[in-house]
Amino acid sequence: MNLQTIADDIVRELQPRLGEGKVADYIPELAKVDPNQFGIAITTVDGKTYLAGDAETQFSIQSISKVFMLTLALGKIGEAIWKRVGREPSGSAFNSIVQLEHEHGIPRNPFVNAGAIVVTDIVLAGHAPREAIGEFLRFMHFIANDETLSIDEKVAQSEQRTGFRNFALANFMRGFRNIHHPVDHVLGVYFHQCALMMNCVQLAHAGLYLANHGTNPLTGFSVVSPRRARRINAMMLTCGHYDGSGDFAFRVGLPGKSGVGGGILAVAPGKASIAVWSPGLDATGNPALGSVALEMLAARTGWSVFAG
Repeated sequence: MNLQTIADDIVRELQPRLGEGKVADYIPELAKVDPNQFGIAITTVDGKTYLAGDAETQFSIQSISKVFMLTLALGKIGEAIWKRVGREPSGSAFNSIVQLEHEHGIPRNPFVNAGAIVVTDIVLAGHAPREAIGEFLRFMHFIANDETLSIDEKVAQSEQRTGFRNFALANFMRGFRNIHHPVDHVLGVYFHQCALMMNCVQLAHAGLYLANHGTNPLTGFSVVSPRRARRINAMMLTCGHYDGSGDFAFRVGLPGKSGVGGGILAVAPGKASIAVWSPGLDATGNPALGSVALEMLAARTGWSVFAG
C-alpha cells in the first residue's frame, strides 16, 4: 500500500470540488480564509509522514483543540472529570443550550462547546488564564514535537468579540455551579486554545499518541496510558463531529475531531494519525471536503475500525 500515491490521488480527485461548503463566517477572522484549499498529511506509527496539497498551510484548529485539552484535564483530575461532563453523543448543534437546561448544567460530552468550556475550567484550576494558555501551548509543543506552534491573537480576539453564545453557555453552567472560575477567565483560555495555528503535518504529528497506545513514536515519550488513549479515541468516534458523528462513523469509521477552521484530526489506532484541512463546512458545521477525503482514505486503506 503506497500512502503517498493514495494522498496524491485524493488531492487530485478532489480538485474539481475545491471551495465546497461554507467558511465559518460568524468568526470574522475565519471568514477571510480562501475556501479553495485542501491539504492532507498521514503520519504512520513508525514515524513516516506523507503529505499532499496544502498540507503545510497553517489554519486555526478551533474545536480540534478540545481533544488536547481533554487529555490535559484527564491528566489533572483523572476520572473525576466525568462528574462534570457526560460521555454521550449530543444529537444537537455544537453550541446548543437546550440540553443543558434539561440536564442541569452537565454538558452531554467534552466535545460540544459547553463540555469543552467545562474542560477548560478544569485545566484553569490553580492558574491565572495566561498560565493556563501557556500550559496548553507547552503541551502542544511537546506532543507535536514542534516549538514553533503559536496562537493567532487576532482570531482569539475575533472570537472574544463575537462569542455571545459561548458566554451564554458558560454563564448558564455557572448558574448550575459547574463552572468554578470567572466566566471571562474561562472563555479567555477557551478562545485562545481554539486559535492555535497548525498545518496538517503538525496536526498529524500531534495526534500520533492516540494512534500509538498513548506514546508519541517520534519522541518515545508517553503522553497517556494505553487505556486512556483508547477512551479518548472512543469519545472522538462517538462525539467528535457533533450531530454529524453517527454519519462520520458510518462513512469513515475512524475516531475523528473536526474544527470550524476546516480541519479534521482522524486516528487509525495502531496505524496512523491523519490530518485533513479544507475551510468549507457542511450544514452540521463539519468540514465538507475533509470528511469526503477521509472516507476515500478509509476505503483505500481498509483502516476503518469496523473493518472485518
